[in-house]
Amino acid sequence: MFLVDRANLQSKRLHDRIKHRLRASSLTYSDAAPIRGKPGPYRVVGEVDPREFLEDENYPTGTARIEIEFQLRTDDPHEYYWFNWIEPDRRTLVGWHQEETHDEFGPVHRQVNDGSVAVDHEPARFIDAHPLDVVSRRLETLSELVCAVEWDGGRPVRFDCYRDSR
Repeated sequence: MFLVDRANLQSKRLHDRIKHRLRASSLTYSDAAPIRGKPGPYRVVGEVDPREFLEDENYPTGTARIEIEFQLRTDDPHEYYWFNWIEPDRRTLVGWHQEETHDEFGPVHRQVNDGSVAVDHEPARFIDAHPLDVVSRRLETLSELVCAVEWDGGRPVRFDCYRDSR
């Protein structure tokens, strides 16, 4: 029942389950900031070797992290979340955001940033599911999203031919 009843979501339980999921996916869990005992924002961070994760030994950077943040809002029909791939050396962020900004793209959009500037937004598939299922499904397609970023002069400029089908 826990997985179905979103009204009973608690940061600590969900946080622990996401942390476990990250450990099982070749990530090294490194950081967390849940607000324990009450619905609200929290974040799980996992460090990853991009060459291993993306199965590309020539990938141009050797450091990346995955940051997953949820805003549990029991009065809304769905949770807000940010699921990001971050490459600190290249100052790049790629991810999905389900939030109340960018209404023109629908409830979820994918985004690529060059530093703090968003260089591309596109509508993304809304997954009406428990946050753990969202994490699993986004994790499954993360490498496709990252590899869909088009680069020019060493900077990310847009998404190229990515289809958000899952």
